[in-house]
Amino acid sequence: MVSIRDIIRLIRPAHWIKNVVVLLPVVFGQQMASPEAWGRALWAAVAFCLASSATYVLNDIADRQGDRQHPTKRDRPLAAGRVPVHWAAVLGVVLGPLALLFTVPLHRGVTIVLAAYLGLQILYTVACKHRVLLDVICIALGFVLRAVGGAVAIRVAISPWLFICMFTLCLFMGFCKRYSEIVSFEDAASAGRHRATLLHYTPELLTHLVTVSAGIAVVAFLVYSLNERTIEHFGTPYFVYTLPLMVYGVFRFAMLSMNGRYNDPTDLILHDLPFQITVALWLGAAVLIVGWGESLHDYLQGQL
Repeated sequence: MVSIRDIIRLIRPAHWIKNVVVLLPVVFGQQMASPEAWGRALWAAVAFCLASSATYVLNDIADRQGDRQHPTKRDRPLAAGRVPVHWAAVLGVVLGPLALLFTVPLHRGVTIVLAAYLGLQILYTVACKHRVLLDVICIALGFVLRAVGGAVAIRVAISPWLFICMFTLCLFMGFCKRYSEIVSFEDAASAGRHRATLLHYTPELLTHLVTVSAGIAVVAFLVYSLNERTIEHFGTPYFVYTLPLMVYGVFRFAMLSMNGRYNDPTDLILHDLPFQITVALWLGAAVLIVGWGESLHDYLQGQL
């Protein structure tokens, strides 16, 4: 008998936190005062939660043999044999179309973006996850599509900076994930039995990739903050002053991932208090700057 608890574990609701990315266009599109924008973005986020759960099920079906070699993933319902494969397959087949159905009340562009997201995840599962570098690039593009879906849902312009900043930051997080996977095994052979690409992702290579991608992400954010269009759009140059928070968050994420303290970036996000505080402070500052940055800038200029 399949338990409800195992079904819930299979769809990984804790990982739905990743779909907060869908809501970011409401903030950066300056739609925070619009209940309609929040409603549409939240509806799109629900659709992406269903779609991401469908892909988690698909991944677990494909990875169940390798997961049995992992110290923690071997307890997943499929890897442990507590959920039959055909049950999981039916669940995945239901969740995917249901996610697309949820987008019908929104702009049809959201349906197209979500379909592209599902297609990318299927491509990742059957092919790209077995290719070094392509696997992490696919993960990063998945987050970009989430953000694009949110922007299309509330009908705001999709800035090139949305792609640049989101892609580079998630590329960094993807390489951190691969590093945390490697250090959770005693040797390279064990890591390779879990995921074949880990035989090629050596600690030395991943250290380099994490460093480079982190540097690109920070520089991309810095250039975005100082861009004339950004300053004109928000009416203030103050966004650049959130850089220390971003740098601390990036560095802490790298440090904790590379010392193996957390097995998955989601665990880090959900359980590391200093990182959570940093993200909360940065988001609070972003909301303040986007919503009231121009008034704040004029007030401070008047005091000089």
